[in-house]
Amino acid sequence: MQTNTPPRSTIRLTRRGKVALIATGAVVAATAVAVPLLSTGDGDARPTSLVVPEGWRSGQVYAAVDKALRVPAGTTKKSLAKAHLKLPVDARGNPEGYLFPATYPIGEKATPESLLTSMVDTANKKFGRAPVAAGAQHSPMNVYQAVTIASIVQAEAATEADMGKVARVVHNRLERGMPLQMDSTINYALNRSTLNTGEADTRLDSPYNSYRRMGLPPTPIANPGEEALRAAINPPPGNWLYFVTVKPGDTRFTADYEEHQRNVAEFNRRHHKSAAPAASSASPREASSTPLRTASPAVTPVASPTVSPVVSAAVTPTVTPAVTPTVTPTVTPTVIPTN
Repeated sequence: MQTNTPPRSTIRLTRRGKVALIATGAVVAATAVAVPLLSTGDGDARPTSLVVPEGWRSGQVYAAVDKALRVPAGTTKKSLAKAHLKLPVDARGNPEGYLFPATYPIGEKATPESLLTSMVDTANKKFGRAPVAAGAQHSPMNVYQAVTIASIVQAEAATEADMGKVARVVHNRLERGMPLQMDSTINYALNRSTLNTGEADTRLDSPYNSYRRMGLPPTPIANPGEEALRAAINPPPGNWLYFVTVKPGDTRFTADYEEHQRNVAEFNRRHHKSAAPAASSASPREASSTPLRTASPAVTPVASPTVSPVVSAAVTPTVTPAVTPTVTPTVTPTVIPTN
């Protein structure tokens, strides 16, 4: 494995100059936002608490706050400019990744701005503590990059136990100069959540297309919890480059491409059987519900003036993506006081 990681001063996240669709404010396509609220029991009364689960995107959080505060849809997102959130410079005003998952009390004077401020302030406290800050200082990435990796881990890991290995795959690919090739980043760009990533999707012109763009996406793709962040900062040792969840509870990690292909073939056999009854009107790829990771050679990455690779090493164009279905671990709420 190449370990010629450049000095930290040369590492930069991709610039957020393009449309950040999966951009923090995207709501999972075709999925109504289920707002976990704790109420007083009176159907007409405003709820007393709002639960933000791990892995929610900003758009889901905005919609939940709108519903909790009984304000018109879109109000919370429009309030961002007035909230004056304390975000890192790299975020460029985008709070994706910093709307920390927890349970937030809703007082009588609560506003969209006050709730968003509580979430971001909580994130800054969590991310500023050891070992997060210390871990970032002793690695070639800053805290914002660690949060970005954590958001990918949160989206890709099928279980909490797999988070460390997924994080190690991300680190290994970055160190080798390989594209991440994660379906979760494309799902973010397309404002959706699906297991079916087609070849056309990988040609998407977006800074979040990790099949064709090198390095990390320009922002986090969700709001990760503490476990995902710990995994991103301190992943276990390993040489894994690929992973696939063959069945629930059975995610297989490997550094061997041929072994990965065998694992993918088993996934396809299982998934094809479950998807076959609904395949009559689908395209051949959709009919088999086959993720792109089973396709022939992976898409050759292209250079982007807005995206800087985290590590400038030779790209391996024959790498197939390693992606697992998105599973959000059950959040263990922590009560965060609001002002």
